[in-house]
Amino acid sequence: MRIISSIRSSLFAFVLLVISAAAYAQIGISVSFAPPELPVYEQPLCPGDGYLWTPGYWANANDDYGYYWVPGTWVMAPEPGLLWTPAYWGWRDNGYVFNEGYWGTQVGFYGGISYGYGYFGDGYEGGRWQGGQFYYNRSVNNVNVTNIHNVYNTTVINSTTVNRVSYNGGSGGISARPTPQQEVVAHERHVPPVAAQAQHEQAARTNPEQRASVNHGTPAVAATPKPGAFSDHAAMPAKQTGSPYNAPVNRAAVQPLPNTPVTRPENNATRPEQTVPKNPLEPNRAEPNRPPTAQPSNRPEPNRPEPNPPEPSRPVTAQPNNRPEPNRNEPAPRSQSLPPSERPQPERTPPPAETRSAPQQRPQPGPLKPEEKKQQKEEPKRDEKPQ
Repeated sequence: MRIISSIRSSLFAFVLLVISAAAYAQIGISVSFAPPELPVYEQPLCPGDGYLWTPGYWANANDDYGYYWVPGTWVMAPEPGLLWTPAYWGWRDNGYVFNEGYWGTQVGFYGGISYGYGYFGDGYEGGRWQGGQFYYNRSVNNVNVTNIHNVYNTTVINSTTVNRVSYNGGSGGISARPTPQQEVVAHERHVPPVAAQAQHEQAARTNPEQRASVNHGTPAVAATPKPGAFSDHAAMPAKQTGSPYNAPVNRAAVQPLPNTPVTRPENNATRPEQTVPKNPLEPNRAEPNRPPTAQPSNRPEPNRPEPNPPEPSRPVTAQPNNRPEPNRNEPAPRSQSLPPSERPQPERTPPPAETRSAPQQRPQPGPLKPEEKKQQKEEPKRDEKPQ
């Protein structure tokens, strides 16, 4: 009975393991903008027998850092007979969804992305399992035949258009769709990435040089000989190709910055829209950079003083001298009646403010009274001369 119960418990544990592996979450986060192009790099030398190549990919931390590059690396298979299906980004529900990579007996759909080194968008051409041992195809893998003898050489004809696009669907993405066989593989048993792969991805996430916002699509470490070996001398950098990648503005940058009020127009003291309408309305307000002689040109013409305003008092005072007097026959009294010293014209010169209102007060005979008195005093003298 004990043996039967132990067998039942073992079968139950195995069923739970299968169910949990099948229910492994293969869909990750969703991002509103596409990842950068795949960098170009050389594959490091295979470190030993049993290692399988896992290509690099762009991951996203779903934070301000955005995309970061996880270098391609050689990884020991968790068990013989398992192959690696790479991760990929695919357009879904108005966003780019990350599909996790996994281990399985067959290579499934990975978006049609051409990662190179055996992963040309469909299946894997880099090697195969045979008799519990993995054989490497030297035509697509960097293998030292001195240390690894289970190799073969088969030329791979890549019918897929080679490009560097790193996502499926959406604007400019790969238009590949899973085949019926790949749909079946998607529902088979999957093994998640091993612990070494998780640590490798975490190391890339914490390395600022791996961020696309820093390396602009050309990471300093694009591939490593083993997981986490970022400082290894055999680590491969990415090659400079094309124009550098510029990360789009994230949601945090769209929000107003703390120093935004400094650049707002209402805080600028010398706005042109404030000074222009005030100049015609305030003629007495002189600008610091404008010379004083230019002020009268901005004043309205009705208030503009004439260069030689006519004095109304001068023609009035000259009338007694120009009038013909019936009793005045000699020219001598004319010079005596208006001597230069007794002329009141300089004293009666009104200020500019009074001259503007003088034309309305012309009928007033006020300023003529002193001259009439002088003429009256001079008339008796003229009458006495004929005696």
